[in-house]
Amino acid sequence: MKNILIIFLICGGAFMGNAQTRLDHYIQMGLDNNEVIRQHNFDISKSMYALKEARSLFYPTVSLNANYTKAEGGRTIDIPVGDLMNPVYSTLNQLTGSDAFPVLENQSVLINPDNFYDAKIHTTMPLLNFEIIYNKRIKAQQTSLQKIELEIYQRELVKDIKIAYYRYLQSLEGIKIYEDALALVRENQRVNHSLFKNDKINRTAVLRSDNEVLRIEADLETAKQTSNNAKTYFNFLLNRGLDTEIETDLDNGNLPNALVEDRTQEREELLKLGQVKEINDNVGKLTRSHWYPTLSGFADFGFQDFDFEVNRDSRYYFAGIGLEWNIFSGNKNKYRLKQVNEERKKIGSQIDNVRQQLLLQFQVSQNNLISALEQFHADNNQKESAKKYNDDITKLYKEGQAIYIELLDAQNQWVNAQLNANISLYNSWIAFAEMERANATFNLNN
Repeated sequence: MKNILIIFLICGGAFMGNAQTRLDHYIQMGLDNNEVIRQHNFDISKSMYALKEARSLFYPTVSLNANYTKAEGGRTIDIPVGDLMNPVYSTLNQLTGSDAFPVLENQSVLINPDNFYDAKIHTTMPLLNFEIIYNKRIKAQQTSLQKIELEIYQRELVKDIKIAYYRYLQSLEGIKIYEDALALVRENQRVNHSLFKNDKINRTAVLRSDNEVLRIEADLETAKQTSNNAKTYFNFLLNRGLDTEIETDLDNGNLPNALVEDRTQEREELLKLGQVKEINDNVGKLTRSHWYPTLSGFADFGFQDFDFEVNRDSRYYFAGIGLEWNIFSGNKNKYRLKQVNEERKKIGSQIDNVRQQLLLQFQVSQNNLISALEQFHADNNQKESAKKYNDDITKLYKEGQAIYIELLDAQNQWVNAQLNANISLYNSWIAFAEMERANATFNLNN
C-alpha cells in the first residue's frame, strides 16, 4: 500500500505545474484587491516616510528669523558720562580758550531696545549625535518589519483562497453526483410504477422509490446551497461581487505532492522575530548612546540696527559649536538598558519556541496530507468496487433476479462512494494548501 501511495505522490507532483493556472489568476486577483493588504501597504509607505524623516536629521536646518522691538519704560542702565567727562572737557576748554568741548549729560539707556530690528539666517547642524544614527537604523528595521508582516498576511490569504476554491470545486462535484443519483432514482421510480401497474411488484417498492426521489432532491438542494455559500465566501476573499461566477480548471485526476523538504527555517514568522531582535539590539545601543556627548554647530548671518537702518555696520555673523554631555541622570539610562536586556532574553526564548511550533505545524500538515492521499486512494478503490456492484445488481434487478432493496442498497453504496471519493480528493488539496502554508513554499513574487 505504501509503495502505491508513494507512486501516487510522485506522479501527482508532475501535474502541478499546469493544473492550477485559473487558481493562480484568482490568487493574484485576491492579493491585488484585498483591503487589508492595501492597509499594510499604507503602513509600509508611512514607515518609509518615517525612515526618510530620520535620514533628514543628518542634514543642516536653515531658517529665516526676524524680529522687531518697540519699547518704552522699564529697566534702564545709567551711564554717568557727564560726571566722568565734564571736568575733563572744562579743563580742556580753559587750556584752549575755546568752547570746543561741550557739557555732556548723564545717559540712561533702556534695557529693552526701542525701534530695533534683527533679521538673520539661522543654520544648525548635528556634528556628532549617536541618537540620530541609531534612530535611523531602527526606522529602517521597522520598515522591513512592516514588509514581513505583509508577507505573513499574504500567505494566510493565499491559503484561505486555495481552500475556498477547493471547497467550491468539491461542492460542484457533489452537485453533479446528486444530479446523477436523482436521474437514477427517477428512472427507478418510473420502472417501479410500470411494474406495479402490471402487478409484478408490491406497493412497498413504489413507495420506497418515491421516498428515494424526495430524499435525493433534498440532498441536491442542500448541495446547491452549500455550493452557493462556497462561491459567496470565495468571491468575498477576492473582494468582488458575491454572485460572480467562478471559472474552474483543476483536473480531478490530479493529486498534490506531499514529498517536500522542510523549509520552516525560512518562515516569515522567524524572520519577523529576528528583525524584532535586531531592533531591540539597536534600542540598547540607542540607550547607551545617552552616555556619549553630542556635538552640534550653528551659524547666524544677518542684519540688526535701529530705525531700520541698513549699512555695513548693520551686518553681522555669529557662529559656534555646542557640546552637551549628560553627566548624571539618576541612573535612568542604566535601568532602561536593563529593560532592553530582559526584552532581548524574552525574544530569544520566543524564537526557540516559534521555531519548534513551526516545525511541528509542518510535520503535522505533511502527515495530514499523506493520510488524506491514502484515504483518497482507499475511497477511489471503494468507488470502483461500488460501481461494479451497482452495475451487477441493476442488471439482476432488470432480469427479476434481485429485489428492490438490494438495488437500493447498491445504488446508495455507489452514491456514497462517489461522495466519499470526491470529499477525500479535495481534502487532499486542502491538506496540501495547509502544508504549503506551513512550509511557506508558495511564491508570492509571481
